[in-house]
Amino acid sequence: MELQFLGTGAGTPSRERNVTSISLNLSEYNRGSWLFDCGEGTQHQILRTPIKPGKIEKIFITHLHGDHIFGLPGLLTSRSMNGATEPLTLYGPVGIKTFVETSLQLSGSWLTFPLEIVEITAGEVCNDEQFRVTAFPLTHPVECYGYRIDEHDKPGALDAERLKADGYLPGPYYYDLKQGRSVTLDDGRVVNGWDYVGSTIKGRSLAIFGDTAPTAAANDLAAGVDLMVHEATLEVAMEEKANGRGHSSTVQAARVAKESGAKRLIITHLSSRYLRQDCERLLDECRAVFPATEMAHDFAVFVV
Repeated sequence: MELQFLGTGAGTPSRERNVTSISLNLSEYNRGSWLFDCGEGTQHQILRTPIKPGKIEKIFITHLHGDHIFGLPGLLTSRSMNGATEPLTLYGPVGIKTFVETSLQLSGSWLTFPLEIVEITAGEVCNDEQFRVTAFPLTHPVECYGYRIDEHDKPGALDAERLKADGYLPGPYYYDLKQGRSVTLDDGRVVNGWDYVGSTIKGRSLAIFGDTAPTAAANDLAAGVDLMVHEATLEVAMEEKANGRGHSSTVQAARVAKESGAKRLIITHLSSRYLRQDCERLLDECRAVFPATEMAHDFAVFVV
């Protein structure tokens, strides 16, 4: 899996950073991609990436501030104008349905694909064959969530050589055995897949925070994840100002990563006051607390 940052700025776009949007590439599963937030200009950013709007399966919105949702009407209508027919599911806090439907109605827009809009609360958001997504409430002036993505554990490798040695020749039933199922062969023999499958491979986990001041839910959201994405709107010297507006400082983001047992931290959602030359200083503030910290820039790609 890969995370690509389409926008890494807070509040307003700058010359160096667009407003928030993140893409999760699921091509290793022969699937498309998911988006997390869709700030203004997201569809323009997508034009500079391999992302295909028609292959976006799900969009998860953390909250309804403009820098996280104003790109939605344009992306949805452009997806239609390009002839997309694949369904798309949009998740977000209460109000996201009204925002999207009103925008489409007042602009006389129409969609060529089925759009399902799910207004969420804390708890499980969706669960399919590969992933479970859970929403956690954060601390912000409006209702806001962070999303935890847990990949389901996978069966270990199938020991095909031992199967053949035991007289079970290769065939389509090997797929069922790899899933740990029991298979009855034509000659009546029953083969238990778990007898030939190695140790379970633990699924990967990812936490994507929306905007938040320090919050009680943070450690549960990010507990032991392989990769954590957290806002770091302002430097530590401006921590009081950040918290007063429902945001976090660099050091506070790093503390969450350390206390939750996350393996890696990526900071994003930086104030437009910071220019490229400020980045190392902000990154150093995080690394003093949590060394495995990286900073996202627009179009940066990170492997999960």
